[in-house]
Amino acid sequence: MSNRVARVSELLKRELGNLLERDFDFHGVLVTIHAVEMNPDLRNANVYIGIVGDENRRGSVMEMLRKKRGMIQTQMMKRVVLKYTPQLNFRFDDSIERGVRVLNLLDEIAETLPPESTEEGSGSEGGDPSLPNT
Repeated sequence: MSNRVARVSELLKRELGNLLERDFDFHGVLVTIHAVEMNPDLRNANVYIGIVGDENRRGSVMEMLRKKRGMIQTQMMKRVVLKYTPQLNFRFDDSIERGVRVLNLLDEIAETLPPESTEEGSGSEGGDPSLPNT
């Protein structure tokens, strides 16, 4: 990704976050923008949205964002001056939830493992056990 594309992506991410916080009420659902991926020509942007809260509301939040896309793009055109205002494509990003699930699974596995033995002289320090420690 070129430096310009990365800078424009970060700018859009920040401005979209401000816009959503200021102009939208998601009724008890936390909506965050995880990432914005721009095409090299800066005409299309995939906006990855994280939604924390009631699972039934996720679909309605994504639907609201898709319906209001034109208004959001108009507001972005006023805030971010570019030759072309990118077409925003909202995508649900569940990476945080997947990460929490993986961490929970790792905790469950750690609970079922026997405790590690800490006997001295077992060579657990990575050296040769026949050599004296210095």
